[in-house]
Amino acid sequence: MPRKVKLLFKTRLCKCILIVGIVSPTASVLAQQDTQNSSRNAVVLTSALTSAISEAAITEIEVAHHYPENYPEQYPVTHWKNLNPSANYYQSPYQVALFSAENGEDSARLWSQTKSIFAYGFGVIGVMAILPADISNWDSEESIFEKWRDNIKASPAWDRDSGPLNFIGHPYFGGVYYQVARKSGYRQWDAFVYSTLMSTFYWEYGIESFAEIPSIQDLVITPVLGWAYGEWAFNTEMDIRADNNTVWGSSFLGSTALVLLDPVDSISVDINNMFGKEIIKAGSGYVRVKDVLIGPNGETENQIQLSISLQLGDGGNYTPKHKTIKRKSDPVDTGIIGMSYGIGQVYLDDYWQVDDDTVSEYSLGLYFSKSFSSRLSYAKTKVNSTLSGNEVAYESYSLDSQYYFNRQNNLRPYITAGFGEMMWQKDEELKTFQVNAGAGVHYKLTNNFAVQLDWRHYHSTQKDTAENTIAARLVYLLGNGER
Repeated sequence: MPRKVKLLFKTRLCKCILIVGIVSPTASVLAQQDTQNSSRNAVVLTSALTSAISEAAITEIEVAHHYPENYPEQYPVTHWKNLNPSANYYQSPYQVALFSAENGEDSARLWSQTKSIFAYGFGVIGVMAILPADISNWDSEESIFEKWRDNIKASPAWDRDSGPLNFIGHPYFGGVYYQVARKSGYRQWDAFVYSTLMSTFYWEYGIESFAEIPSIQDLVITPVLGWAYGEWAFNTEMDIRADNNTVWGSSFLGSTALVLLDPVDSISVDINNMFGKEIIKAGSGYVRVKDVLIGPNGETENQIQLSISLQLGDGGNYTPKHKTIKRKSDPVDTGIIGMSYGIGQVYLDDYWQVDDDTVSEYSLGLYFSKSFSSRLSYAKTKVNSTLSGNEVAYESYSLDSQYYFNRQNNLRPYITAGFGEMMWQKDEELKTFQVNAGAGVHYKLTNNFAVQLDWRHYHSTQKDTAENTIAARLVYLLGNGER
């Protein structure tokens, strides 16, 4: 066997061992969970692994300009910086080319990947629908399609998932969707729009709705933080490829990193390079959780069953060439993503019979320009009941938009308005819809940091109550920040 082929197989073996090492502990953890949660676990892992391994072996010949001349040409990629949009394209920076591919983006690859993700994700749901209830663990009194219909008809809810799932798991898979478009040559904004559509309609109102009501914060966190992670992962992978597939000079660390960033694509590219032909065009997969008999007395455990499907290419030549094109400067990047933390004072209506108190505030949103932003805000505290003297958990969230005046100055007054809910004792039955409006001032410290001080008035249309909040917050913009 030729030496290069031996090295390739050794690398692939290391990657396979790593993948097994990742999947096995996950299976072990799920095996210990209550069987009533197994349906939801199956749905979550179905979408997760379907998305994570639904990347194609890239077959376009363009390679990003900023890589050195000795860039290893065995990994071609359609890159936005290599395309030639019209001279006035950025005059409307938030236009969407996702459905037109007017600048030479690889729309065929994007559509192929989207079909694969949907086919395998909903294919698993279809199989589970025809399985006996004692195998699928779905409620036999209500079919999974009836449950899905009921869940999508309900209003989105504020979920109680753990922090790691909301702020690590969801951004990761949002980043996976993002890279599907990014690796097909789309700019950051188009890739974000694609990730938003997939996380909303494929995941929240699709796969996950077979198990639970769509989540308010997941509708925002998945695509927004997925954009931040996905762009980092995309550029990190390109940099590793540019450094001859090494990290700190180590091919083992390089191969390991590439598997973590994109397992199927990493394997597919090397197979295509080994044969010099497009053997694998795309890859997809799914996972399901199944009760397996393990003891003589009927003991069972949940086990993960993983299936992978590879779409074969046409066998044509796979000989990419180095192509250098002048870089373009996209005005829309991760710098518009902003998050904040603040402290405020909430003044509650006498109707609630609780004391006013200090609240902690968090927000995540997009700062589209110096004049406009939109964000999801969340506040929480514990207030004392004036009746019992006991502490009562108070929470509120709102989807708000801000308009800023004096956009050319560092000091910018603004107005804000939005809607949301006030929640008590973390109980879905004890929540009240609210609309809000207010005014504040924004002061830019640096391109990445700003401080804000504002007053907001909240009105409940159901209880006819009025609340007020005065809050100060520190805003952080990712990447290069404000331009």
